[in-house]
Amino acid sequence: MFDDAILLEAENLLAAARAAGAMLATAESCTGGLIAGAITAIAGSSDVFDRGFVTYTNEAKREVLGVPESALATHGAVSEAVARTMAEGALARSRARLAIAVTGIAGPGGGSAEKPVGLVWFGLAGRGRATHAERQVFPGDRAAVRRATVERALALLAVALREGGG
Repeated sequence: MFDDAILLEAENLLAAARAAGAMLATAESCTGGLIAGAITAIAGSSDVFDRGFVTYTNEAKREVLGVPESALATHGAVSEAVARTMAEGALARSRARLAIAVTGIAGPGGGSAEKPVGLVWFGLAGRGRATHAERQVFPGDRAAVRRATVERALALLAVALREGGG
């Protein structure tokens, strides 16, 4: 299901989480659970992966992760504010020490001049650390955007673990 490169990244992430004694959580929109899927494709991942939230609609983002309606109305679902609050919501609703969130426009439609197809916002929240946000615009079709998003999310989690364990 996942190619060797993504599985290797997931294995390295899990090793870093084990070394740090950290549990992980995901909050996904544009990837529809692929980040959690990549992590849980590795046998034994349950010792460091707590849970994943797939919140594809605005209603799900509000109801499941506590994203404020005001953030959605003011900034839109694909925004720094929403990515940050998704990550913080996942962290608050799990046993994780580190949570990654993604929200984006995978295409082929739905883009605009301000928010093009391929735009993805990442939110990274950890207990005892400031929430980090990152904007990326990935090239390619829907599958390429989603794959690049999974790769970047795994990398962001791994870097955060190496820098301080969440």
